[in-house]
Amino acid sequence: MTPGDDSTRRLRIGVYALLVALAAGDMCGRLLAVNSVNRQELESAQISRRMAELERQFRSEGVSEDALQAKLEAARVLVEREERRQRPFLSGNDRSRWLAVRALVEKGTFAIDELIDRNVWNTIDMVKHRGRDGQMHLYSSKPPLLIVLLAGEYWLVNRITGWTLADNPYEVGRLMLFTVHVLPMLLLIWIVARLSERFGRSDWARIYVVAAAAFGTMLTPFVVVLNNHIIGAVSAAVALDALVRIWCDGERRVRWFAVAGGAAAFMAANELPALSLAALMAAALAVVAWRPWLLGFLPAAAVVAAASFGTNYLAHGSLRPPYAHRSQTDPDDNWYRYTYVLDGKERPSYWLQPQGIDKGEPTKSAYALHTLIGHHGVFSLTPIWLLSAWGLGLWLVRGRPEERQLAAGILLVSVVCLVFYIGLRPQSDRNYGGMTSGFRWVFWMAPLWLLAMIPAVDRLTRSRWAMAVGLLLLAFSVMSASYPTWNPWTQPWIYNWLQSCGWRSFA
Repeated sequence: MTPGDDSTRRLRIGVYALLVALAAGDMCGRLLAVNSVNRQELESAQISRRMAELERQFRSEGVSEDALQAKLEAARVLVEREERRQRPFLSGNDRSRWLAVRALVEKGTFAIDELIDRNVWNTIDMVKHRGRDGQMHLYSSKPPLLIVLLAGEYWLVNRITGWTLADNPYEVGRLMLFTVHVLPMLLLIWIVARLSERFGRSDWARIYVVAAAAFGTMLTPFVVVLNNHIIGAVSAAVALDALVRIWCDGERRVRWFAVAGGAAAFMAANELPALSLAALMAAALAVVAWRPWLLGFLPAAAVVAAASFGTNYLAHGSLRPPYAHRSQTDPDDNWYRYTYVLDGKERPSYWLQPQGIDKGEPTKSAYALHTLIGHHGVFSLTPIWLLSAWGLGLWLVRGRPEERQLAAGILLVSVVCLVFYIGLRPQSDRNYGGMTSGFRWVFWMAPLWLLAMIPAVDRLTRSRWAMAVGLLLLAFSVMSASYPTWNPWTQPWIYNWLQSCGWRSFA
């Protein structure tokens, strides 16, 4: 924390620690409870049916009672393995990454063909193209840099414990998600607390913003599933913290430029639209101090960029990511149009005929409405971001020079990303991020918007009624984040409420 001489600073830090502890407990509780419970009854019924059939078969063979029990116990182990349908991986989205992680460590390849099954290890987020052996293979459609890093952790866990994702999915999955989601989220909250201390002017505002970081964003529900949004948001927080140190506090040491460059590049590698922020930071910091920029920012960013492009080439033999291979004229360059064989049956790619929300919103106007104030709305689901919009205005009009510059940068990046996703994408991409509890393409901007919120929340402290409104906005935001109790791959509460009122969409 930034040193200060105010008498309540120690109390605030104690409150921040309480919020961090509560957030850690909340996220760990979600993580320990995660399970595809919708499959439990199906799995139990199927196992019971198979065991009843085997018992009848063994009795018809005249097996003695003692031998019967022994055979049934041995058979149950095999049946439970064959019929296993429960899993801690809740969507084709996160299973796509887990499959690639398994393939790298267990098979030594990026191809996931051999690991796909019908019940547990399946996904729609995959592409098909020719591999280095000249044969057609299935691959995860996710950028491979994060997959390679996760595979390194899985390899280490496997060597130390002997656990595998096939036989110990809960133990391995929860352990890895704790390290790559829970711990980084705690770092994000700590950085937001530091920024609140730096820019906040009232105790209430500082604590409010940290509470919003801990419980009021749509990042929290995604702790339980492997995703790139938390990694992107934490990288943005680290990059923002380094930027503030350099831009606002006069820091000129090379290491902080290196932190800024590495974090910004890793943020962009995990969230492509974040390239706008990375480019803006690169230009701004080069102007501030070109020598530490050359020695720190540029080399760190270059290493991450090389790793991103290099892993993509190793995985796919192309510098372009899989989602860039969707040619409408060259069949060999459209990796989403394919069929594959599973359990002896030829199956088409899901993306040949996407269903429901994946068909995409027909009109841009409806898409804009629902991404901003509708069923997946940035401001309707998490109305605390209204305070961020207000805070940007306050800083732009009345802020100190560095505050005006930060606000201008955050506003520019926000507008660029929203215009890109709302106005520039084809219908097939206007799907709100698929079956998900929020408009997840902008989740990575949470640290920027939390910083922008500070002056507005400070202004709320002038009136008890205004503070009450702020608390109401926070309560609704926490409700939206808590609605997907254990699975973020569900529709938001506003979407389900509209459906219950008779509204229909994507029929």
